[in-house]
Amino acid sequence: MAYIAIAVVCVIIFVKAFYIQQVQGSMWRGMSDSLHLKMQPIDADRGTIYSDDGQMLSTSVPQFDIYVDFGADGLRQKNGELFYRNLDSLSYCLADLFKDKTQSAYKKILSTGYKKKDRYYLLKRKVSFQDYYKLRQFPLVRLGKNTSGFIAETKNIRLNPYQLLAYRTIGLERANAQKVGLEQTYDTVLRGEEGKRLVRFISGGVAVPVNNENEIEPENGKDIVTTLDTRIQEIAENALMKMLVQSESQYGTCVVMETQTGQVKAMANLGQRPDGSYWEDYNYALRATEPGSTIKLATLLAVLSEGKTSINDLVEVGSTGNAFVGVRNVNDAERAPKPVMTVRECFAHSSNVGMSKIAYNAFGSQPDKFAKYLHQLRMDTLTGIDLKGEEKPRIAKTKRNKEGLSDMITMSFGYALQVTPMQTLTLYNAIANNGKMVRPYLVSSIQSDGIVYRQIEPAVINEQIVEPRIVKDAQNCMKAVVTEGTAKLIFRDAPYTVAGKTGTAHVADGVHGYDDGIYQASFVGYFPADKPQYTCIVVIKTKPHAPLHYGGQLSAPVFKEVADRLYSMFIKDNMQYATATQNDSINYIYAGAVKDVKEIMQTIGVKYKDSSAKKAQYAMVSKGDTQPVIKTQAISNKTMPQLSGMTLKDAVLACESMGLKVNVQGKGRVVIQSLLAGQTVKQGQQVSIQLN
Repeated sequence: MAYIAIAVVCVIIFVKAFYIQQVQGSMWRGMSDSLHLKMQPIDADRGTIYSDDGQMLSTSVPQFDIYVDFGADGLRQKNGELFYRNLDSLSYCLADLFKDKTQSAYKKILSTGYKKKDRYYLLKRKVSFQDYYKLRQFPLVRLGKNTSGFIAETKNIRLNPYQLLAYRTIGLERANAQKVGLEQTYDTVLRGEEGKRLVRFISGGVAVPVNNENEIEPENGKDIVTTLDTRIQEIAENALMKMLVQSESQYGTCVVMETQTGQVKAMANLGQRPDGSYWEDYNYALRATEPGSTIKLATLLAVLSEGKTSINDLVEVGSTGNAFVGVRNVNDAERAPKPVMTVRECFAHSSNVGMSKIAYNAFGSQPDKFAKYLHQLRMDTLTGIDLKGEEKPRIAKTKRNKEGLSDMITMSFGYALQVTPMQTLTLYNAIANNGKMVRPYLVSSIQSDGIVYRQIEPAVINEQIVEPRIVKDAQNCMKAVVTEGTAKLIFRDAPYTVAGKTGTAHVADGVHGYDDGIYQASFVGYFPADKPQYTCIVVIKTKPHAPLHYGGQLSAPVFKEVADRLYSMFIKDNMQYATATQNDSINYIYAGAVKDVKEIMQTIGVKYKDSSAKKAQYAMVSKGDTQPVIKTQAISNKTMPQLSGMTLKDAVLACESMGLKVNVQGKGRVVIQSLLAGQTVKQGQQVSIQLN
């Protein structure tokens, strides 16, 4: 009976299995497909970010993951005749292309996968477009995915061809982290609309695309054209880098703005890393800090607008460098050149005592009125620049009491309030623009397939921030800073006129106190002063107890180097009135073959000091404040050399001898290199060079 019962159960199981397979098979198979099929998003191609001069600043580059479907119909026909006929030649081609395995290893991989009928075997990850293009021409692969079984999954990676150049401003596009810079601000424009496709999940959780007529194609992202100029950005970046390295400062920012439009032509931000090198790690142009003496322009405008003071009024500043003003002591960083100065001279020599006295005279009984003027000048308001991350400014509460009066006096020379360098630049640009304040911006147009989708025009924030006569007085005072004040020595030999203001502030930011000897050095101004083309600000935060910490020592020289280059490149030919006061006043650095450098210097009649080694192949000629010097330039396989000034022949030879891949644009001599001099490089890395 037990035997019969077991036999009956077995028969029932057999019949049930037959019934499920033959009668209900289609239903269960359909249910299986419905459980394992899923609509999966398809990423759209992200738009490209261009510079104003047409260079790619950030773009998407395709990479491919290569899979093989060994169950493809073409491979299984006639017992795999097609597969085995192409196996040897395909294995050879794969080994030759990728160079990571031998021909026999690839042959074994392909043979094993074919025997196991692996439906989605991962052959190679992160294949470049160039290698993928070659792969498509290989035996068997060129017959198409349905016949060969080769499937390419496309993934886009974001590439910044110029790397350090405006790296933080352009920003990062990261899959699993927050985006920054323009990549974040214009993310919805750049990313486009994702599509949909049907996939089937097989063993191991691998998603295999299923051909489906209902697949929705992605809509690619739009391109944005920025106001940044790679030539001006490179000038600002290099000038700032040079000063930071020399002074071992903690960080610095340099922003160049087109005066009339508010277009930001360069935004360099460099911070010191633990190893002492510098990188674009944070957008310091948008960080709010106590500005120091650059705020004195706002104080001057407020006092003059109140009508109780003129720039020719006399102010007693004393000869000790300090004075009691209203309710507190005020100290000057340096003693004034004379005990009694005009308001214009107080501004030019950056006297805290003098500026606080005129502020007290104007607002001593109404300290809150000073704050209203700051609001009118937008010093408590975001600039509205099209870049996320701008910190909100902060000003002290100026109530009509002793504490409010103290805060007002303190704010008059740059403390008890925090503003960003971009805010300061916007205010000074308004004075350069005869009182018209424009909004700074970074993107000039949005395009799709070369067609302008949206053109972004300059925007005026305030047509006239103060009366025209006050603007003229402020311009006069800012010129005095350069001709007779704290920046006199820096610009004494400039072949153009400058108007600006130095600033030096003790830093207390929660981590450090005022006694730690850390300073923020600034210079902000415009040039040429009689017909402004560019407005620029340089802000540098020093190391503790730095020997050089004044704005006229650190930031003004960076400003001058930028102005010198811009004057020679863009302004000089259009200026009838600007003439050089001294021959060969521009600092420069050029590089090339030793014999070529010497021959050029001799031909044009420039005397130089020869400090190059006898058997040196390359040399660098540089001029600072003294006679030009020719020095040996060693070419290391690990460090990027200085290419500026080299001919194409010398530049290509130097780079290719290091194993670098060179991408060339233009004709003449090198003016821009995507990998900066001194940067660590490795073989196979690509460097873009632009000739003049």
